[in-house]
Amino acid sequence: MKTPTPRLTRLAAATMMILLPFQSQAEQSRQLSFTNDIEPILTKAGCNAGVCHAKAITGQRGFRLSVLGFEPEEDYEAIVKQGKGRRVFPPAPEESLFLTKGAAIVPHTGGKKLEPGSESWKTLVRWIAEGMSYATPDEPKIAGIEVEPRRATMKVNTSLKLKVTARYSDGSRRDVTPLALFEANDRAMASANDTGLVKTFDLPGNVAVMVRYAGLVSVCSVSIPLGAPVDHLPPAKNFIDELVFANLKQIGVPPSPVCDDATFLRRVSLDIAGRLPTADEMNAFFASKDAGKRDKVVESLLNSPDYADYFASKWTALLKNKRDDNADITANFAFHAWVRDSLLSNTPYDQIVRQVLASTGTIVSNPPVAWYKRVKEPNVQLEDVAQLFLGVRMQCAACHHHPFEKWTQAEYYHLAAFFSQVGRKPTAIAGEDLIFHKRGTAQFEHRKTKVMLKPAGLGEPEMSISPDDDPRLALVDWMAKKDNPFFATVLVNRYWKHFFKRGLIEPEDDIRDTNPPTNPELLAALSRNFIDSGFDLKSLVRAITESHTYQLSSTPNEHNAIDRQAFSHYYPKRMSAEVLLDSIDMVTGAKSDFADLPPGTRAVSLPDNSYNRASPFLKVFGRPEAASVCECERVQSASLAQSLHLMNASDVKAKLTASAGRADLLSKAEMPEPKRIREIYMAAFSREPTADEVRISENHVLKPRADAQGKPIDSQRAKRQGYEDLLWAILNTKEFLFNH
Repeated sequence: MKTPTPRLTRLAAATMMILLPFQSQAEQSRQLSFTNDIEPILTKAGCNAGVCHAKAITGQRGFRLSVLGFEPEEDYEAIVKQGKGRRVFPPAPEESLFLTKGAAIVPHTGGKKLEPGSESWKTLVRWIAEGMSYATPDEPKIAGIEVEPRRATMKVNTSLKLKVTARYSDGSRRDVTPLALFEANDRAMASANDTGLVKTFDLPGNVAVMVRYAGLVSVCSVSIPLGAPVDHLPPAKNFIDELVFANLKQIGVPPSPVCDDATFLRRVSLDIAGRLPTADEMNAFFASKDAGKRDKVVESLLNSPDYADYFASKWTALLKNKRDDNADITANFAFHAWVRDSLLSNTPYDQIVRQVLASTGTIVSNPPVAWYKRVKEPNVQLEDVAQLFLGVRMQCAACHHHPFEKWTQAEYYHLAAFFSQVGRKPTAIAGEDLIFHKRGTAQFEHRKTKVMLKPAGLGEPEMSISPDDDPRLALVDWMAKKDNPFFATVLVNRYWKHFFKRGLIEPEDDIRDTNPPTNPELLAALSRNFIDSGFDLKSLVRAITESHTYQLSSTPNEHNAIDRQAFSHYYPKRMSAEVLLDSIDMVTGAKSDFADLPPGTRAVSLPDNSYNRASPFLKVFGRPEAASVCECERVQSASLAQSLHLMNASDVKAKLTASAGRADLLSKAEMPEPKRIREIYMAAFSREPTADEVRISENHVLKPRADAQGKPIDSQRAKRQGYEDLLWAILNTKEFLFNH
């Protein structure tokens, strides 16, 4: 698109003469264009941000720009031609509303975005004076941007200035640092201001600074060493240890020692099986002298139905196994049972995904079809698949180019095309459909261009798929390729976060060049190992939990307490809602009952979200509603409501005072008091109580008690109340509530 250059008025010519002395000879001879010179100024000033004039539908005050300038032609039309061209005034460029609003000379809701007399101001004035060209003849296109340095090592509390260079199609280069945007991906570790000045803070580790210019992105990776001596490392058991310990040496953060047996057994039981270890497991483990007993515990837990129950709860929530009404019961139970059985039999991960995405038939005959009952529209299907199985958030690309990545609208609709031939037919069961592949050409219409696009993997060419072939199978084939950069990576990162509280990439389902991993070599090695194993989920869990990295103590040393991402020690994490409820049941000896399920069913075995409504505990402690593929739906943070529930809620009190519960049975047991107290501590903490804990507990349990009228109660009843108090106190400790 080009516009004729109008004859300059004397005032415009005078304006240019004033500006010329401040510009280089090369700049004076080059005619400015909207695409290469003006759009970057608007982006830098934030004019085309979503909260300003790029707001959906209307923009601001009737002036609408495309998000981050991804549609420059539309922006040019809005500035130069809309409103009868009132926003620009070539006879007197400085008087243009486009400038006076931005400089807040005329009242501007968005405040002052442009400084009169600045280089950006001069460029805008000159562009208007030159005739407001959209693109000049033979104008070079931007080919890429480079940030210098791409990698840097900075000490804590130091600064570094970045330089950004734009490369153009004609081989020319331009310093665009003043117009680039900078953002650190972890603001607790570093900041980056408008000029590209990076400042580190007190936290060691690795941080990325994202750089954006003209719709392109680049990254500067910064290593921030602590510099402490790393002399004593635990022996490396596998490749995980080798890569984690190498990173710790590089950044100078010494690891904590390996944890004791009691801590390990409790930790690994909670993380693999979603429960506390049983008395029999503790007795056998602590009595064993086998040097490989920790690996044997891992193997035993992986082969237990508890492992399948726990991870089925995780996956069915992410796969939206949600109950809206009673008609969903059959589908929800069938789908949950299928996921659980797949995990129990260790079906390869790529096969599980294939059976879900390419499923056909009815739920009764093929339970994975239940996913299509919940996820019906192609756009939702592609967005869920991209985020859950590829770690790519494509939602914004439905309307515009991804602001932090290379994904375009076209790639969004290429993905949607994989689901364009999913057919549905009602069945005799209300609310249930027969899912089938419709014969025909797989394609999807681009929302903006109206062009029909064929299926294509991210960053891949279009596929030619026969009308008789199901494109969903081609999608999974592409996902499961050994060179696919997303499929295995997001899975191992998701599991790493499960066991370590944080992923190597955070959030765990946001994989992009501008959000690099804190340990790239480790993430790559985990992905390769997972692919080479044949997508074996148990093998991945085994590699993680058998490593000494996983088995490090959660107690920090004098140097590594501030570490948040290098895994120099185990990061304690709160038990999830279901695991906590099951743990309380186990410690108190009182079982929770759930509708339509056998007595004694664990909370981690619940098939869908409907039980949240019947269990105030699960709701308060953040069990997800299975409405999203994002792990963030599960609430893991503490709240006042949770504290009050543990202290005062009727359901917790009922468990403490249950007939034939632990408190009741211990008050009647024929055993010494210290032995009874030991039983409680072993059940809750998987460890022996200290001498002080025994003394304090015994004194409280044996003290005389009175009823509401002040009359002494019998010793057995008083002792029972003492044990109820002791259990209540233990359930409210951090040591119990956290996996550490």
